[in-house]
Amino acid sequence: MKLTEKHLWISRALPFGLYMLFIGLHSIVEPMVSREIASTCLTPLIYTLKISVVIIALAFFWKSYDELSRFKVNFNYLITTLVLGSVVFVLWINMDWPFATMGEIQPYDPHLLPSEWLLPFIIIRLFGASVIVPIFEELFWRSFILRYIINSDFTSVKLGSFSWPSFVISSILFGLEHNFWLAGIMAGIFYNLLLYRTKNLWYCILAHGITNLLLGIYVIKTGSWQYW
Repeated sequence: MKLTEKHLWISRALPFGLYMLFIGLHSIVEPMVSREIASTCLTPLIYTLKISVVIIALAFFWKSYDELSRFKVNFNYLITTLVLGSVVFVLWINMDWPFATMGEIQPYDPHLLPSEWLLPFIIIRLFGASVIVPIFEELFWRSFILRYIINSDFTSVKLGSFSWPSFVISSILFGLEHNFWLAGIMAGIFYNLLLYRTKNLWYCILAHGITNLLLGIYVIKTGSWQYW
């Protein structure tokens, strides 16, 4: 499907919007059911649906993501990306101060699931966090919002273009999307800087994926479910 310039923002905003819609749906439905149903059925079901719907949306719009059609491996950029993704992870798990947390964190322990569902859900959760989330979030924040703040005709703005308002506003908004808002702002700053350096969204997706993969492994190994 070929989108007009006027509607190109939909392809970058809709996957993110659908993901947030399911988060809102979960928060509305969860108080209506028992804790047992929420733990063993509702939470894994909504997460699986959430990721599945976003995958469908990304696949539907994929040909419109021109910023993902260009990728040439640069060894120096690749090393920078790997290091930056790892640094963001380390900082993230050390920035969970009470004042830097948005609301009360209610961690979900997947071990509450029936044993036969545990491994499949962890695989889905890890895949969603380290592959799907980085793709749609970077398309929304670094490709769309960062440029839209500079000019509402965002496709006329070169990817990785810098302005102080777009840098500051997008970093703050990215942080406010997360429960650990200060850690989120930190991550937004680093991913923005990486885009300014590389001018390529794939490096941001990779760095974001590394952060989330390391965080997921850390959560599984330590049982620090509040980060999920």
